[in-house]
Amino acid sequence: MAVTNPKKKSKGISAFVVHADDPGFVLGTKERKLGIKGSPTREIHFENCRIPGIRIIGEPGTGFATAMATLDHTRPTIGAQAVGIAQGALDVAVGYLKERRQFGKKLAEFQGLQFMIADMAMEVEAARTLVYQAAAAAERGDANKAFLAAAAKCLASDVAMKVTVDAVQLLGGAGYTRDFPVERMMRDAKITQIYEGTNQVQRLVMARSLLR
Repeated sequence: MAVTNPKKKSKGISAFVVHADDPGFVLGTKERKLGIKGSPTREIHFENCRIPGIRIIGEPGTGFATAMATLDHTRPTIGAQAVGIAQGALDVAVGYLKERRQFGKKLAEFQGLQFMIADMAMEVEAARTLVYQAAAAAERGDANKAFLAAAAKCLASDVAMKVTVDAVQLLGGAGYTRDFPVERMMRDAKITQIYEGTNQVQRLVMARSLLR
């Protein structure tokens, strides 16, 4: 994105395609992140970068609108990522409870832990259903697609954070070690509450949609 007309503020932003081999396109230092370490993150620098005018996407001044329109499609994908993380943590926790024994019986036989697993599964399925609904609405171009996209991303990421924390708790000391994958899932889940708009922003989007 680049400002092509400063006087028009958000309507003066245009979108362009930039190639990695364009002169002046420079990648910054790789970030050291809490989670999703398999996805490298770097700042992008433009040092006197020049590109041909034909690289513009759409009409001049439509860049901001283009970026906003993509969110109705990309927010459900973050929701899907969150559901996948949560499901993975739930699967590990269930398997552990079935195998681990304490006080002469399997952890799966303790009612308190059964309740935790039931709540985790219920929340994952609710998030999954909303993500599917949001994705379908975005593909159809439904009038409420923005609300559903924000709701799906927000709910699924909150569920992912809660379920992964609970999974670490259910595994006890083992869950806090790197010998089991739930500590990584917990770290990976956090970013889903942040990128593509923080969950505070998602709640603003939903409220404005409802009150419009």
